[in-house]
Amino acid sequence: MSVDVEADRARTDKRVAAILVSLALAGNNAGAYALSIIAARLLAPGAFGELSSLLAVLVIGVVPAMGLQTVVALRVARKPQDSGTLLALGLTTSAVVATIGLILAPVLVFVLHLDSVVPALLLAVTLGPLTLLGLFHGLLQGSGRFSRLAGLVSLEGAGKVGGSLLGLLIGGDATGALAGTAIGSYTVIICGWLLCGRPRPRKAGRQAGEVLHAAQAMLALVLLVNLDLVLARHTLPATEAGEYALGAIVTKIAYWLPQAVGVLVLPRFANGDDRRRILPAALAVCAALDSLVLLVSLVFGPRLLSFIGGSGYAASTMPVWPFALAGSMLALVQILLFSRLAAGDRRVTVLMWATVVAETVLVTSWLHSSAVQVVTVAACCAGALALSGALLEVRSRSRRS
Repeated sequence: MSVDVEADRARTDKRVAAILVSLALAGNNAGAYALSIIAARLLAPGAFGELSSLLAVLVIGVVPAMGLQTVVALRVARKPQDSGTLLALGLTTSAVVATIGLILAPVLVFVLHLDSVVPALLLAVTLGPLTLLGLFHGLLQGSGRFSRLAGLVSLEGAGKVGGSLLGLLIGGDATGALAGTAIGSYTVIICGWLLCGRPRPRKAGRQAGEVLHAAQAMLALVLLVNLDLVLARHTLPATEAGEYALGAIVTKIAYWLPQAVGVLVLPRFANGDDRRRILPAALAVCAALDSLVLLVSLVFGPRLLSFIGGSGYAASTMPVWPFALAGSMLALVQILLFSRLAAGDRRVTVLMWATVVAETVLVTSWLHSSAVQVVTVAACCAGALALSGALLEVRSRSRRS
C-alpha cells in the first residue's frame, strides 16, 4: 500500500511540476509578447522593426546558452555531475560569447542599418549573463528540480522583460530597451546561482566540444525561428519590415506555446527506451496545442495584426496563417532535434544548417519582393525540416528493430 501511495505522490509531483513549468514559460512568453505589443504601439513602424530585429539577434546570440543547457541537462540526467565543474564550463562559454558579440557589433550596425553602435554594444554585454543562465537552467532541469526551474524562468521573465519595458518607457527607443535588458539579465544570474546552491567553479574538463556540437544544432534552430525576421528587415522597406515583425509575433506564439513539453521530456530523452516511447506523445501534444494557434490565425486573418499592433495596422492585408504554420513546424523540429541530440546523431545538425542556407539563399537572391514571399519561404523550409527530422527518427528506429 505504501508503495502505491509513494507512486501516486510521485505522479502528482510530476503533474504539479509540469503545471508550474508551463505557467512559468507561458508567463515569460506572454511578457515578451506584451513587450512587442507595447513597443509596436509606442514606436513608429521603422523604429519597431529596428527593435524587433535587435531582439531577434539577441535570441540568436543566446544559442550557446541553449546548447549549454541541453548538454548539462542530459549529463545530469544520465549521471549527476559536479556543479562546480559545470559552472566553470558555463563561465568560460559566457565569456567567449560576450567577446564575440563585442567584436561583431560593427557588423550588426551595417546589417541592420542602425544609426548608432550603442544598441549593438548593449546587446553584446547582455549575452554574457544570458549564456550563464543556460547553465543554471540545465542544472535544475537535468536533476528534475522543476519547481525551482519554474521559479528561475519566472524571475528571468521579470528581469529581462521588465527591464526592457522600463528602459523602453524611459529611453523611448531600442537603446533604452536594451539597456534595461542588460541590467535585468545581470540581476537574474545572481538569482540562478542562489537557486542552484551557490556552486563554486572548478576545472571544466573536456566538455567544451559537446557543448559546441549542441550549440551548433541549437543555433541552426534559433536562426530558423528568427532568420526570416532578420532577412525581412534587410530586404524589405522599413514600413513593410515593421509589419512583418508584427506577423512574426504569431510565429513566436506558435513556437513557444509548447515549450514546456520540450523542457519536461529532455531529461527523459537521456534514456533510449524512454525516448522512443515518449517522443510520439510529445510531438502529438505540440501539434494539438499549435492547431489552436493556426485555427485562430485562419479565422481572424489580418485582423489579428490590428489587434496586436493597434489601428496603425488596420489596413494591412498580409495573411497571418503562414506565420502560425511556420512556428508550428519549428516547434515539432525542436522536439525532434532534442531526440536526435540525446541519441548522439550528428546528421541532424547537417540537416538543420542545410535548411538555414536554403532559406537564406531563397530570400536574399529571389523571393523577397513582398512579406508574403518571405514568410512562405520560412514556412516551407520549416515544414520540410520537420518531415526530414521525422524520417531520420523512423530510420533510426528501424535499424534498432
